Amino acid sequence: MPGRARDGLGRRPGNGLLDVTQRQRLDLDNYLPYLLNRVGFAMVESFTTDALKASGLTIDMWRVLAALSNADELRQVDLSAKTSIDASTMSRIVGRLVQMGFVTRSRSKTSSREVLVALAPKGVAFIQRTIPIAHQLETTTAADLPAKDLAAVKKALRHFYGNLAKARNGRAL
Repeated sequence: MPGRARDGLGRRPGNGLLDVTQRQRLDLDNYLPYLLNRVGFAMVESFTTDALKASGLTIDMWRVLAALSNADELRQVDLSAKTSIDASTMSRIVGRLVQMGFVTRSRSKTSSREVLVALAPKGVAFIQRTIPIAHQLETTTAADLPAKDLAAVKKALRHFYGNLAKARNGRAL
């Protein structure tokens, strides 16, 4: 309120709150983490509704299936790295996907400590049905954006992730 006294930090006497003109501000509409989260949440919500809900799969489970679609089998540790899912969560996800019949799990022939994961026939069929939905979602999301701009966005996102990975290795985020 105009005319009311403030202390040296811009606070009104008695309430300890900074006056709105003295506070640090954050414009969410121009804040990268918020923008990424907003787009990511909308995409996950759409994909879950269109492709996953009836199956009982989560987006993390689908990411595992999608990662496996490019390989005959992957070590569970490599699946964790490829999908950005921590090892203990990955173990639970793989166990659930095995129970549901989407993947198989076996011990490596070269190391009994390594677990190999592969798509089961049910997983192959499911991923074949849902990858086109994922591609359509990407097309819808990037509608009217020139291909070179979309490529630049993807390159920037990979760069951002690399920066965060380096920072995480140097200190906790």
